[in-house]
Amino acid sequence: MENRQSTLELGTRPVGKLLMQYAVPAIIAMTASSLYNMVDSIFIGQGVGALAISGLAITFPLMNLSAAFGAAIGVGASTCISVKLGQKDYKTAENILGNTVVLNTIIGLTFGIVTLLLLDPILFFFGASEQTLPYARDYMVIILAGNIFTHHYFGLNAVLRAASKPKAAMYATIFTVVLNTILDPLFIWVLDMGISGAAYATILSQIVALTWQIKLFSNKNEMLHFQKGTYRLRGNIVKNIIGIGISPFAMNVCACLVVIFINNGLSHYGGDMAVGAYGIVNKVAFIFVMIVMGINQGMQPIAGYNYGALQFDRMMKVVKYSMISATVITTSGFLLSQFAPYPCARLFTTDRELIDISVKGLRITLAAFPIVGFQMVITNFFQSIGKAKISIFLSLSRQMLILLPLLAILSPIFKTDGVWMSMPISDAASAVLAGVMLVIYMKKFSLQHKTMKHEQE
Repeated sequence: MENRQSTLELGTRPVGKLLMQYAVPAIIAMTASSLYNMVDSIFIGQGVGALAISGLAITFPLMNLSAAFGAAIGVGASTCISVKLGQKDYKTAENILGNTVVLNTIIGLTFGIVTLLLLDPILFFFGASEQTLPYARDYMVIILAGNIFTHHYFGLNAVLRAASKPKAAMYATIFTVVLNTILDPLFIWVLDMGISGAAYATILSQIVALTWQIKLFSNKNEMLHFQKGTYRLRGNIVKNIIGIGISPFAMNVCACLVVIFINNGLSHYGGDMAVGAYGIVNKVAFIFVMIVMGINQGMQPIAGYNYGALQFDRMMKVVKYSMISATVITTSGFLLSQFAPYPCARLFTTDRELIDISVKGLRITLAAFPIVGFQMVITNFFQSIGKAKISIFLSLSRQMLILLPLLAILSPIFKTDGVWMSMPISDAASAVLAGVMLVIYMKKFSLQHKTMKHEQE
């Protein structure tokens, strides 16, 4: 009853307070998640060496590809659950949870097995050299072996947020970070396991957190819980999950392709150290991106519920607050990259060459960062209300339609600098496009709202 009341508040409580209630735990969780990835990189860079950082950077496309499949289910399911809860359709929401578990099991196992069988060719294709391949392989063998646990962990965390339990999702994430931070130095240094130790720490932390999530969803007093009869895949539910999840799937696949081109470009023009520098730049930017994702995750159930409940004024208000908050966050990242890039790079490595390349990469890559938050919120908003095609288009426009051509044009001319420069230019162009799409749909929602009010009168 308490869970149901919390869900009903999505349509009644002041929007600003709701966003704080849902976004703050998500922000804490996502910040913890970014630190989770950052901790691995710091311990690997300081404890294993500069080439290990480059080897880790090579794994980013494969990690993105794995995340693409996980996001397709997790985000799709959580959005469907939010809308169904807004419509008071609790039975369907329970069936979505059961189908989510089955889909994550199938996809998690399949992806892990297939990529393990083809791992070396994949890593070479992603930009690995003979020097960086052993590090990348040692790390990914363990990560992929535990892929099914990773999929379930992230998938159930997304469902927890949709089921009005943002704090539980936050606790799960924080726990994995704390445990990973404890296990990393133990495995890497004390047990002398090198980069493999970081991978073991990651998977073990997720397995422990997943055990707690399973316990939560096994409680029959919860509004959403595991129960018989919900695990049989239903065509309409699977179609809706994938239909909405295809947007974040496309984003992550595009990110995978883009990172492949960036890694290969940097490797060609700047060598392994340039690839490692991109890994450092990615980790620094990732902190701020993850905070914005936390804001988006807080916005998602509120926007989805009120869209389902036809309360468009509340829906647009939460989007406005989210855009302002995200812009403040990414502007902070921009200021850090311009005025304190050296301490950021030094955190990961003592190698002077790697630090110098990273400093330059940070300043150029994050030059348009203030408007990235704005673009991310708009893309996520369309995804949150089930407008998958628009969300996909906005994602593809930044990564495929703008960034890849820029990489092809600028890299041969400006070499390594051309690779760095292509990213802020594409950020600026895609933000303008996202703004135009939002204005168009704001007018449509405003017209719908006026029509509904007129009919009610």
